[in-house]
Amino acid sequence: MATNSKIEWTESTWNPLTGCNKVSPGCKFCYAERMAKRLQAMGQKNYKDGFKLTEHKHLTDSPLMWRKPQIIFVNSMSDLFHESVSLSFIQSIFNTMRKANWHIYQILTKRSDRLLSLNNQLIWPENVWMGVSIENEEYLNRLEDLKKCSAAVKFLSCEPLLGPLDNINLEKIDWVIVGGESGPNARAIKNEWVIDIRNQCINSNTPFFFKQWGGVFKKKNGRTLEGRTWGEMPHSFYKSTYYLQSA
Repeated sequence: MATNSKIEWTESTWNPLTGCNKVSPGCKFCYAERMAKRLQAMGQKNYKDGFKLTEHKHLTDSPLMWRKPQIIFVNSMSDLFHESVSLSFIQSIFNTMRKANWHIYQILTKRSDRLLSLNNQLIWPENVWMGVSIENEEYLNRLEDLKKCSAAVKFLSCEPLLGPLDNINLEKIDWVIVGGESGPNARAIKNEWVIDIRNQCINSNTPFFFKQWGGVFKKKNGRTLEGRTWGEMPHSFYKSTYYLQSA
């Protein structure tokens, strides 16, 4: 079975790849690393090496067995475009996503340069949403790389948001997610950063999803922004087979 997810913008997770290494400030207090070490201590066999990058080839076909359509976050415990992941493995993941086309798949990477370098060697099904993580303005180049890839739906994840993102060029971007960092060492998010990104999305007609304020007590802090919850999805989502079947 797929693993049910508590992440607000998805339904399930699929982790044929686990482990990673830090590449930018957003990785400093990595949730996946903490979780991997916890699962290792519990004796979970897929995490016997902790957070060491590991390809789990026995899991590459898993979504074919899940008959109920789901929104699936691919590799929530890693980065599919990590430089040490083989091209053949990445292609096998894309092959499964193409075959199990009753699901929607969401992929996030901080390694947009590799995403772009492999773009033409991948077949992009319409049910694959590709995103990049950007925590502050120093990494806006990831957004420009994303725009050049062939995914039908492209999205931006500003989580953990660690600084303002002024004047984002949202042309060709279908969705923006914003969230504060959570956990014992969570760095603060500022209200004005979130409002500014929300306003940029409104002005460009880009769907906006506010995930959380975060902090040590993220449930207590909630996800309400200026009196309401923002949970918009890409415009194409409401025309998708998945949505029409679920409505």
